[in-house]
Amino acid sequence: MNFHIKQIILWPRNEAFAPRKLTFQRGSVNVISGNSRTGKSAIIPIIDYCLGADKCTIPVKTVRDACSWFGVVVETDFGEKLFARREPGDQKTTGDMYVVEGKSVDIPITAPSKNTTVDIVKRSLDELAGLTALDFDVDGTGSGFQGRPSFRDLAAFMFQPQNVVANPDILFYKADTYEHREKIRTIFPYVLNAVTPETLAKQHELLLLQRELRRKQGELGTIQEVSERWIAEIQANATEAKELGLVDDIDISALNKEGLVDLLRRVVDTPKDDAAASEHTINDAVQELIGLQREESSISLGLSGLRKRLVEMTALRESTSQYHSALQIQRDRLAIADWLHKITDLEQRCPLCNSPLEASTEQLASLYEALHDIEQAAGDFSSVPAAFDREYERVKTDVRNAVEHLGAARIRREALERTSQSARQYQYDSLKVSRFVGNVEQALEMYRRIGTDSELESEVSKLAERVTSLDQQIAQADIKAAIRRALGTVNLLAGRFMPHLDAERPNDPITLSINDLTITVGGAKREDYLWEIGSGSNWLSYHIAVSLALQQYFLSLPNSPVPSFIVYDQPSQVYFPRRLAGEGLDSEQDVQLRDEDIVAVQKAFRTLANAVQESGSRLQVIVLDHASEDTWGEIEGLTLIEDWRLGRKLVPIEWTVP
Repeated sequence: MNFHIKQIILWPRNEAFAPRKLTFQRGSVNVISGNSRTGKSAIIPIIDYCLGADKCTIPVKTVRDACSWFGVVVETDFGEKLFARREPGDQKTTGDMYVVEGKSVDIPITAPSKNTTVDIVKRSLDELAGLTALDFDVDGTGSGFQGRPSFRDLAAFMFQPQNVVANPDILFYKADTYEHREKIRTIFPYVLNAVTPETLAKQHELLLLQRELRRKQGELGTIQEVSERWIAEIQANATEAKELGLVDDIDISALNKEGLVDLLRRVVDTPKDDAAASEHTINDAVQELIGLQREESSISLGLSGLRKRLVEMTALRESTSQYHSALQIQRDRLAIADWLHKITDLEQRCPLCNSPLEASTEQLASLYEALHDIEQAAGDFSSVPAAFDREYERVKTDVRNAVEHLGAARIRREALERTSQSARQYQYDSLKVSRFVGNVEQALEMYRRIGTDSELESEVSKLAERVTSLDQQIAQADIKAAIRRALGTVNLLAGRFMPHLDAERPNDPITLSINDLTITVGGAKREDYLWEIGSGSNWLSYHIAVSLALQQYFLSLPNSPVPSFIVYDQPSQVYFPRRLAGEGLDSEQDVQLRDEDIVAVQKAFRTLANAVQESGSRLQVIVLDHASEDTWGEIEGLTLIEDWRLGRKLVPIEWTVP
């Protein structure tokens, strides 16, 4: 990702001073050289803090006591962006931030004021990097280290601080903590482009579809198990329908399964009364019973309507009474207006306080008018119309008569059932037919669901096809093979840098391990881990080679989310800076060691410059080091940003003077 550091800004607590600005060049090796305790090691924490770090690791005392805000200006494909963050004071961190974006941003002369929060900045950086919103927890384990990638995770590839750059046990920034180490392992295949956002989306979709497929297959399996018994009973249902007189006199055994299903469908669609009434079942008692059942049904329907009407009329009567009572209460409350109106016409003074009433005449008139309206409304609702009462009594009478008629019909039906065996049999058969038709309807619904054209079976088939297709697409991606290929490229790139660095085994193959977050160096008989190889010069060389190889690989990808800059802090520390500065050279051996160390440091700086040149100046490198310009100044591609010696430091001396 095109993301370069243009400036670092420090705003002083004393606003009498102008902001401190450090300006860097893109496509170059930017060097800040200086003595110890000048602020070089504060550069990485300042950049990290302004880019949303969870903790402020900027050194206390001199730096934090003198500064109120810290800022970094970055260049991107979308213009410049200023990310500034307030010094947290006694807190470990603060979420107060100030962000400005534009083609070219203006730096505030005085300390900025908060206009956003660190959480919003993190989200904007995630979007700027084009990071996926999907997490890596495809299997739903709930692991906190399998969350979605964030811009903060990419810091592992942007910084090589003093405690990392030549560390045999740690290869990446913040990999010394368990939390960051696990997250780096998680995102590594993603930043290598072995796991693309498209592949991740397909993995999530595949997991969801597999769960849905298993569920629907279970449902279908259950139904199909039941269907075996259902098919065995279908002929019995058809035979029973014939015995109940629901179908014509046909040969049930001659029908196939589809014919039996069609027969049962006709049974369901046939009215029960017509099906039950045949020359074998009808006699006088049964005809009378059918008539009584129809009479009961008609009376029940009419009674239901009458009861509904009676409930509505009762509610209307009660609401009318309540409304009239409410009007009466309002009239009583406003009755004083009538009395005051009469007093005003006679005396024009308040009877209570004897003050003039001219100023209150308008309000009193309004109250009097409201009283008049309420009295008129109360008069309109003084009583319910007589026509309503007559209708109300008529409905009550109709309800009583209907209840009596329904009771009489039931008495006659029950008596007929007690005295007539055929009527009782008809009643039993009617209930039996109803139950049978209900069972047949349920059976037909089950047949529809398990049929060859059923909706559930079709869904299962489509899900299975989609799962197979996604499986094939993910298999074609072959994530493990893609990781091996990507790491193979990184290993080759790192191997190209090693002969140009100060290492004992420059030609031995390097293998980067994601699981261990370190490298192994191949030998004739075995592979040695980084921590098994001695000498700080070896550790420094492998750190530089691998970090540059990763940056070159990221730049080769079409859309890498990793910013295209890297900061090295004190890479020459393994070569004893005092000798490089020319101090303590008491013997010829010291001079010889000094010359060897200078050559080794020059190798490291020249390798950095060559890597930037090979990237087409798309890579930016920042080096914070003790080594002076006399050591590396003749190397092409290196730019001295500032020399912090002779009293010059990151924080101007005048800022710290009481």
